[in-house]
Amino acid sequence: MHYSGEASITRLSYEPNLMSHFLHTQTELEAALAQLILADPRLRPIAEKAGAFNLRRREGGFAGLCAIVCGQQLSTASAAAIRDRLFAAFEPFHHDAVRLARADKLKRLGLSAAKIKSIKAIATAISKSHIDLHAIANMPADEAHEALVKLHGIGPWTADIYLLFCIGHADAFPAGDLAVQEAARIGLNLRKRPDAKALNKIAEAWRPWRGVAAHLMWAYYHVVKRRDGAPVSTATKKTWPQIKKKKTKAKAKKTKGKANGR
Repeated sequence: MHYSGEASITRLSYEPNLMSHFLHTQTELEAALAQLILADPRLRPIAEKAGAFNLRRREGGFAGLCAIVCGQQLSTASAAAIRDRLFAAFEPFHHDAVRLARADKLKRLGLSAAKIKSIKAIATAISKSHIDLHAIANMPADEAHEALVKLHGIGPWTADIYLLFCIGHADAFPAGDLAVQEAARIGLNLRKRPDAKALNKIAEAWRPWRGVAAHLMWAYYHVVKRRDGAPVSTATKKTWPQIKKKKTKAKAKKTKGKANGR
């Protein structure tokens, strides 16, 4: 991947004098990455280590939000299976159909009670025009984020993943993502893994390309950890064996020290 090339970046205006960047093609991602590295040269060695990586996009709208909710706190395989069953159960997949569906039907698809409540609440909000996903698609990242987290079941991580993958927002930044946090710790040579608050502060230097930085961190994580850099919220850290193992090892060392009278 080259970092010096120039390419056009799609810009959509939601308010006068307030421009947002959206990534729809691989060429746009590469041009944005070049701009990001110019803004923060510390990212150049990270990009060189990460190598070439692809822009990842998903379906947007109600279906996109439901797919992300299905994946909360689940493995990729389990989430995909539930999502596929959910989409297959409704033809077409429409918010009113899901809103009116019986809870027991949704439960048989593998959805938990909490997720059923979430997707029904989202469907109701769309049906009653409490939220307009088309308008959100053109908002600046922070404004769109605030609108999304008002929905039941949509936390900060889910909102940012939706904006980044379903909308292609170049400035959406999932600071609560474990892989992004860990990649930042290693790549920026930090003493400890930054939490969401600390990482958001670091990412201020990456505006308006924070989403590009997230893509980069996932790619970097994949290389240095030799694990898939798929988005995983801090809420699911118990499913990450490399983190759990590290904590267990540290705990064992502490216990051993006590036994030796240290």
